[in-house]
Amino acid sequence: MELCKGRPQNNNDRTDKEIRVYDLLDSLNIEYYRIDHAPANTMEVCKEIDEVLGAKICKNLFLCNRQKTKFYMLMMPDDKPFKTKELTSQINCSRLSFAGEEFMQEFLDTTPGSVSVMGLMNDSNNNVKLLVDEDVLKDEYVGCHPCINTSSLKIKTEDVFEVFLKAVHHDMTVVRLEGAE
Repeated sequence: MELCKGRPQNNNDRTDKEIRVYDLLDSLNIEYYRIDHAPANTMEVCKEIDEVLGAKICKNLFLCNRQKTKFYMLMMPDDKPFKTKELTSQINCSRLSFAGEEFMQEFLDTTPGSVSVMGLMNDSNNNVKLLVDEDVLKDEYVGCHPCINTSSLKIKTEDVFEVFLKAVHHDMTVVRLEGAE
């Protein structure tokens, strides 16, 4: 794995959704670094990527309410456990579960293992509400996928949450999740 600045030199073997991420970041003048790698299907694989990237890849959970009428993307540190009860009380939702793959595709144009904040660029109707654990905001950089889990990006936290989110017309709700007990 090699850390490269900016987009790939060519678009061979790149998906349209990945190229759209680079196009948007470039149009916003957001500096980013990229690593190409084998599919990152687990957080253990992401930890290896983190070392080369120099940033932690967030755990991104795609969630919905029981009625499947409200959808959420939760960005949290990979070392924190997810406790549904802890989150539901903060967002006034009685019950959360993992949203189906069909909603992930429809709203974010992404698939399991590739969910990231970058997918919000595809959510023009604001169907997905972004929830961010407060600890994610403390790091200088955020690690995320460009809507595909064979590449990872390193972007300044302030660029993601101030410039990118504004450009894709999304807000965030900061939540506080407890660490391991």
